[in-house]
Amino acid sequence: MSHDIEASAPLPEGPAAERSVREVNGVSLHVVAAGEPDAPLVVFLHGFPEFWYEWREYVEPFVDAGYRVLVPDQRGYNRSEKPDGVRAYRISDLSRDVVELIGSEGRERAHVVGHDWGAAVAWDLSLRHPDAVDRLGIVNVPHPTVFENTLRSNLTQLRKSWYMFFFQLSGVADWYVRRNEYDFMVTAMAEGSKPGTFDEVDFERYRRAWAEPGAVSAMVNWYRALFRHNEDPPRETVAAPTLVLWGENDQALIPEMAPRSVDYCEDGRLERFPDATHWLPHEATDRVTASLLEHLER
Repeated sequence: MSHDIEASAPLPEGPAAERSVREVNGVSLHVVAAGEPDAPLVVFLHGFPEFWYEWREYVEPFVDAGYRVLVPDQRGYNRSEKPDGVRAYRISDLSRDVVELIGSEGRERAHVVGHDWGAAVAWDLSLRHPDAVDRLGIVNVPHPTVFENTLRSNLTQLRKSWYMFFFQLSGVADWYVRRNEYDFMVTAMAEGSKPGTFDEVDFERYRRAWAEPGAVSAMVNWYRALFRHNEDPPRETVAAPTLVLWGENDQALIPEMAPRSVDYCEDGRLERFPDATHWLPHEATDRVTASLLEHLER
């Protein structure tokens, strides 16, 4: 696994980052790790349609700040295992993966940061396994109750979420996402972000990850499981101190959901980025890093 030649992307520069494969919750996850083994632990969770690479520029500053960093490819993505069927991608399994990933470090809890689907998993983790989360960092995804209520009551949001419904079409959606060298995902990233956010090297690496056998169907199965095997967590209020970062020009999610999400947190703060999009971690890396580090050290 240490041969970068075969990997979708080289390891982050700076600290001595390592790849490993961890057996968690019945699946093998490919994980990039860096930092002192006994330092406070931070887990970064990528979204759709990315992989661990989304967080590459966060590894060095967090290690320099004294943290141990884990960045997994979540199940179904890139070099991680891609179990068959929709049921394997239920949110309860996705958050259980993170609980056991934390356990693979000999820990019971960690700081958890997520973007997009990674943030949905982080929300669920904090509600289903509150003891596993020290502090929570959320980027551009609403609290699950807020999203459900908004989807039911807001036509604009319903329209923006068209692709979630399209993804329910087995076979058709998978084919559509793969065609023209994954044009659907490239376009969503390139046109949905500020100009210059992603370059050709990035897309070459993303395409390589998407080309892993079974990856596209597995990634889309996250959306199918959400509709077919929806499981509400046992509580709605997040106990962990939570920072929500939100790029307000998000093509897929209306900004009104951000403050409503903070209302479900016992100790929540919202930081808005008026000119950023859904791809905030890439567009304002330095400011997002500073905000998250400040949040973890409060």
